[in-house]
Amino acid sequence: MNKLGRGHRDKVQQFMTITGASEKVALQALKASDWHLDGAFDIFYSQPHAKSFTDTRHLEELYNRYKDPYADMIMADGISTLCNDLQVDPQDIVMLVVSWHMKAATMCEFSKQEFVGGLQSLGIDSLEKFREKIPFMRSELKDDQKFKEIYNFAFGWAKEKVRVNTACITICY
Repeated sequence: MNKLGRGHRDKVQQFMTITGASEKVALQALKASDWHLDGAFDIFYSQPHAKSFTDTRHLEELYNRYKDPYADMIMADGISTLCNDLQVDPQDIVMLVVSWHMKAATMCEFSKQEFVGGLQSLGIDSLEKFREKIPFMRSELKDDQKFKEIYNFAFGWAKEKVRVNTACITICY
């Protein structure tokens, strides 16, 4: 907090006093709201800060709703349906943040473990909770440290996967 100017330090202190939040949470909310206290309060009070209990039955139902009928994964069609249900464009940057939270290994795919684990870590077990969490995930892009983590994740995640066909190599050489 020493790197902040007096005005920003005062806002952090005021935010912490009113909400009882930690300095880290205060900084994140204030940065996400471009240092507007009212906006920071809205972000803070609209998001659960402790990982809430998630109902695993509901997570299973959500997973099965989007799972591909021919693979034990959520594929591009399922993700597109999820986006429609969330009222989010599939190309919206927030879907990258969703994939980061799920620790997705491959673009346009969520394994059951990735999907369920990611939603549990976010305290989500319904579409309503998922929709409510979207503004928080957008705000994470304004946090310098999280942005770096998301950027680094995206670099490896979006790389084209190269599959070597050994039969072709044998025949060609």
